[in-house]
Amino acid sequence: AFLKDKTGTENYSHELIKTILDLPEAKKHEFRLYVRGSHEGYEPSCRNVEVVEIGWKRLWTQGGLALEGLMRPVDVLWIPAHTLPIVRWPKLKTVVTIHGLEYEYLPEYYDWRKKWYLNKSTEYAVRRADKIIAVSKWTKSQLVDRLGADEKKIKVIYEGVGERFMKEGLTNLKHKRQVRYKYGLPENYILFVGTIQPRKNLVRLIKAFSLLFSGLSTNSSPQRSGLKGVPSRTDLNHRTDPTQKTVMNLIIAGKEGWMTDEIYEAPKKYGVEDRVKFIGRVADEDLAMVYKEATLFVWPSLMEGFGLPVLEAMQMGVPVITSDRGALPEVVGKAGLLIDPENVNELSKAIELGLKSRELRQGLREKGYKQVKKFSWEKAAKQTLSVLLKTNG
Repeated sequence: AFLKDKTGTENYSHELIKTILDLPEAKKHEFRLYVRGSHEGYEPSCRNVEVVEIGWKRLWTQGGLALEGLMRPVDVLWIPAHTLPIVRWPKLKTVVTIHGLEYEYLPEYYDWRKKWYLNKSTEYAVRRADKIIAVSKWTKSQLVDRLGADEKKIKVIYEGVGERFMKEGLTNLKHKRQVRYKYGLPENYILFVGTIQPRKNLVRLIKAFSLLFSGLSTNSSPQRSGLKGVPSRTDLNHRTDPTQKTVMNLIIAGKEGWMTDEIYEAPKKYGVEDRVKFIGRVADEDLAMVYKEATLFVWPSLMEGFGLPVLEAMQMGVPVITSDRGALPEVVGKAGLLIDPENVNELSKAIELGLKSRELRQGLREKGYKQVKKFSWEKAAKQTLSVLLKTNG
């Protein structure tokens, strides 16, 4: 929760822990917060929180946390990231959050050690935890169908959108100029945000982007979202170059993950190296502005247990194109264009459609604002605290 460069699970942990401890009802209980080293810059708002630093560099859960739990047992142990300590008091009640089973669907994208660990630790948590929190109905269904989880002990609790994505302060022209200069952002760009790894489907995204400039025509089309003003097939058959009035670019934001060589080589391979830019991980204080300035947000991930960046984009008023896989249709609802992430032509057509139709973009923005209101960290915090209290009996 307190890593400097947080990604999905770390952001979930940070936002939810902070929000739970800020709840008025949290003052009725005592909490022990276990951290891996420093938690500099964070002070709980309530005084009934003991922060325990466990400095183990390896085997943090199975060694350091397990030992601490044996020496000073708690009533309920909540792990926000799928792994339970095997050695623990028999009467200890446990709750674990499971974010998805992506490794089950994409085994070729994980080395055997990581796959084995994720597989076994998740299976163990599903069997032994008293309660399971799933971040989507999709994830719950996969836990039941693929791992044989008892659906009665699974509670679906959606994630939310952080305070830094609220609109206040995003009209600051000085900050806007600073962000554009800092990351070298062009005037017009399509945005992707996420860790650079094969599961995010970036090679196909870059290829689809390159087709915008090739004059290619295709009969594939994205699923409609019930929006008025979507151009007809006749409209789409008269392809025009979307760069005639503006120069469109693709910005890929996120820290380097694994198996990245093919991804970084893709812009040159498809002849768009002058239009695709990797800007690395964006600082927390800048990310909302990077979203806000984008023309479209495109997230063609092959599998997701939730998909927090899609929510963040909708909160910032950016039209969304995303995958029809995993939990993404559940998260985006009718507020985005859904595409088959393995169909490059369909993805390219959806991007073209988003660029050419101002009416479509406005419709997606309006639906996005409504959809994102269904999700909040405060709601997630109250539901999570309720699960912990019920688990304790």
